[in-house]
Amino acid sequence: MRVKLALLLMILLSGCDQPAPVEKGFAGLGSGASAFTPVVPGRVFNFPADHGPHDGFRIEWWYVTANLKDAQGREFGVQWTLFRSALKAGPTPAGWANQVIWLGHAAVTSATAHHAAERYARGGVEQAGVGLAPFNAWIDDWHFSSREGDALAELQLSARDKGFSYNLRLTSTRPVVLQGDQGFSQKSEQGQASYYYSQPFFQASGELEIDGTRYQVTGPAWLDREWSSQPLTANQTGWDWFSLHLDSGEQVMLYRMRQKDGEPYLTGTWIDALGRTQALQASDISLVPEGTAKVAGRTMPVSWSIRIPGKQLDIRLHALNPKAWMDLRIPYWEGPVRLSGSHGGEGYLEMTGY
Repeated sequence: MRVKLALLLMILLSGCDQPAPVEKGFAGLGSGASAFTPVVPGRVFNFPADHGPHDGFRIEWWYVTANLKDAQGREFGVQWTLFRSALKAGPTPAGWANQVIWLGHAAVTSATAHHAAERYARGGVEQAGVGLAPFNAWIDDWHFSSREGDALAELQLSARDKGFSYNLRLTSTRPVVLQGDQGFSQKSEQGQASYYYSQPFFQASGELEIDGTRYQVTGPAWLDREWSSQPLTANQTGWDWFSLHLDSGEQVMLYRMRQKDGEPYLTGTWIDALGRTQALQASDISLVPEGTAKVAGRTMPVSWSIRIPGKQLDIRLHALNPKAWMDLRIPYWEGPVRLSGSHGGEGYLEMTGY
């Protein structure tokens, strides 16, 4: 799960003179959103239309992570994200009257280096956006786009900044996966939720550059698509999110929503090798931080124990680079991880609110 936009930041970028709201939950995402479209169970997803923006909802994102290796076995992680945030409910006019802010995040991680960058854009002036036929999500010169045909069958993913760049081809012949209850992903006992689907079966290949050295790389990639109007409660301080590619061909998504009071809210999805899903409840999951590292003045859990007894999963997860801190305006930790134990594999971990 990935919402990193602070409401205060949105208002500052919009040039609005209104007083800043009191932040509730991580990045203000627990604040009320009654004017926006609610997330309710029973939505029927419609593709390719749902690959595009959803007017009426406050926030949504297009989020790609990839676990990559070169011919010598050196490991890398790549992240590409585009966020859309509406400053107010209602129609979104064209031009400078547009009330949408776009934010892009990109990063490359190796065992010894981590580079992250961000981009901001105002909606309505063609600096950023998402279109269909063909699918194209972009902000400035960062792109996640297809040429023709099925929007998610073959795409190019590219970004660059000081210290890194990448240009990857992503392919999949598999349908997308609906997370939670047929795409309704609950985030709290109080009913906060998002609409959420993924494509966890991408295969990536291409070139990345980090600190002046280029590498030809391949590996699995994962797309997350979510949209919501209030994804957190005011009591939720942040989350730990896991996307795991198991060497058995199965995939796992896990959320751990931390709270000021009470135990974390746990949820997840088990995805078998054929793409069939099973929702996971808190009683199905044991998710325990085991090892920490000092990162940017914070103590971060960069090693975890994960058990799902009903699936015979008992693994340890370790960060490829414990220093994968996204030192951006809204800072957080995100990077590739390795798996060992009952299953091998790789994946991605995101930790916010620390």
